Amino acid sequence: MGKRKRSLLKAVLGSMLVFGALPPVLYWGWDQAYAADAVKLRSVSEMAQKLTAAMGNRRETIDFVYEGKTAGLKAQVQSAIDKAMGSDPYLYYTVDNYAYSYRGNSRSANVTVKVKYRETQQQTAYVNQRVKQILQQIITPGMNNHQKIKAIHDWVVLHLEYDNTYRKYTAYEGLSSGSAVCQGYSLLTYKLLLGAGIPNKIVEGTARAEGKAAQTHAWNLVQLEGAWYHLDTTWDDPVNGAEGEISTAYYMRTDAQMRRDHSWSKPYPAAGTLYAKTLADLVSRGGAGAAAYQQLQTELDYRLYEEEQVVTSAAGLKQLVQQSMSAGEQSLLFRYRGGESTLKSALQELYSLGLEQLSYSSSPFDNTGDLKVYITWQ
Repeated sequence: MGKRKRSLLKAVLGSMLVFGALPPVLYWGWDQAYAADAVKLRSVSEMAQKLTAAMGNRRETIDFVYEGKTAGLKAQVQSAIDKAMGSDPYLYYTVDNYAYSYRGNSRSANVTVKVKYRETQQQTAYVNQRVKQILQQIITPGMNNHQKIKAIHDWVVLHLEYDNTYRKYTAYEGLSSGSAVCQGYSLLTYKLLLGAGIPNKIVEGTARAEGKAAQTHAWNLVQLEGAWYHLDTTWDDPVNGAEGEISTAYYMRTDAQMRRDHSWSKPYPAAGTLYAKTLADLVSRGGAGAAAYQQLQTELDYRLYEEEQVVTSAAGLKQLVQQSMSAGEQSLLFRYRGGESTLKSALQELYSLGLEQLSYSSSPFDNTGDLKVYITWQ
């Protein structure tokens, strides 16, 4: 769950403590007395419903009576807990650890589940309140879902910083302190998207910065008009970027695009639609919404997908930089056709323009064989 160039700790569900049934003779009378007034649960489904409601209210101790054959109760209780936590991704990642025990005989048992949470009920209520306020601020009448996703992405990137102490895992900590690890980023993104009516999931996997070992990581998977896209607000928050800088390198990506430095093993919906093509198709249809989609194309630098925008020579790069300098800019993003060695040679020639402190970063541009290059200068 790490931010680019930073490692982080993984949120691990705590140990599961299961105590086998004690001899009935030791506590049968107590069992009978306890069960007399308690609601009796008779299936995994009923136990899951009980646990879901209690965990939703952040109950730390959950007691109930199971009535039925108890030979397989251990597996049944675990299944009920899995179902309860799986019913709500936000709850799943808010649980810090849990343990359970039971006592009874072959026909009935008293079950106790103890849960510790990373976020209290009051803190979750604060998150829900702030999410409503944020959405009221950034979502304007007439916005389509494409625009809403971009507004939410940008808000999270601008208002959160990565927690280098690796202690802040929740959306509450992100909102209250302004920093969190990737789990906090993805949980807040999840809540905001859900609040805007946009289905999404939290993806659990690993990510690998160039030259670094893979680290555990979390990000979001967003459903838009029937297609799924990856959205990583943590890695779109530049490590050493200028204040107010927003990256879109991990915005609405396909599985193939993400697998360049992200990986996951759990089954998630396939993301196979290129978002640049999605926007291009929407623009080509014309109509009142075309201008909004064109604006998104500009903000996401999708001009790089246009063949005429490809830089193929040192002379072409010089011309682009001169145009940027004339406009008072000190940075340039472009698509370069060639290898790293020829790129470096072309960059060296830029010093003849009087540039100072020239720096650059490059990465493969999808599966084209070209490079996506970002340079800055003074």
